[in-house]
Amino acid sequence: MEIKIDNLTGEKVLQLIGEHLQGMAQNSPPESIHALNLEGLKKPDITFWSAWENEELLGCGALKELNEQHGEVKSMRTSSSHQRKGVARKMLQHIIKESKRRGYTSLSLETGSMEAFEPARKLYESFGFHYCPPFSDYKEDLNSVFMTLDL
Repeated sequence: MEIKIDNLTGEKVLQLIGEHLQGMAQNSPPESIHALNLEGLKKPDITFWSAWENEELLGCGALKELNEQHGEVKSMRTSSSHQRKGVARKMLQHIIKESKRRGYTSLSLETGSMEAFEPARKLYESFGFHYCPPFSDYKEDLNSVFMTLDL
């Protein structure tokens, strides 16, 4: 698997972002969707990666810089044809490694509290993320959980 910085212009990546946003809309009420759209992912404080095997897109993930010591995991998504193959685990390892390289002391995330998000929560827990109060601009929300990892 090759993980590389992506400029968000390729058709396969655009389709995966669309799939990600559609999945969020199916599993979360509109006021609780915190997934970034294409324009949001192109902001300068976000680094976006795609994961490939040859010409096949496996998944994606992003890292948002909240400040010089704190990053946020964004837009983690595995292509539906590659779920349960370790793609998300490798992408998260990549994001954590990059966060440490940047000198962050903590890495946080928001994900859904509903059953559909249980695999994601279990993945984050397996890396040592623990539940925390809302961070950055997030507000308390019954449909969201917040997690952080001390680096």
